[in-house]
Amino acid sequence: MKIAIYPGTFDPITYGHIDIIERAGEIFDKVIVMVAQNPGKQPLFSNSERVMMIKKVVSKYKNVEVDSYDGLLVEFAKRKKATAIVRGLRAISDFEYEFQMALMNRKLEDNITTVFLMPHEKYTYLNSSLVREIARLGGDVTEFIPPVVRQILSKKIKSLRK
Repeated sequence: MKIAIYPGTFDPITYGHIDIIERAGEIFDKVIVMVAQNPGKQPLFSNSERVMMIKKVVSKYKNVEVDSYDGLLVEFAKRKKATAIVRGLRAISDFEYEFQMALMNRKLEDNITTVFLMPHEKYTYLNSSLVREIARLGGDVTEFIPPVVRQILSKKIKSLRK
């Protein structure tokens, strides 16, 4: 069984992320969406909120699981018996960082391959930070995130304004 890990902060999950999950699901027998706990980022949503949102969004995909981890990605991948790490590349600006990470992960564990997938071109500009900012300023994020995520995001923003 070919297992891939798709790591990310997913704060919140967007249609771009979902596009990568769908593409990875066509290539691998199982895709594990791993919610990363990045100490360098201040996420809007807690780890458990992000996991819950993603589970709701990907429940229709039979070969997709959701988990979280706070540690080295390659250690999580080894524990899950994964052979690949999936990363999305939106633009050339993503490449340098992703290339560095792929080489470091290979150095740490050479049995795990990084696979780069490009999302559909309509999602190349999309990222979670932009979605959060648009929503925070009262803009319409309908075309960027699924309805269930939009409801949760709206509720979270309202709670922060109180």
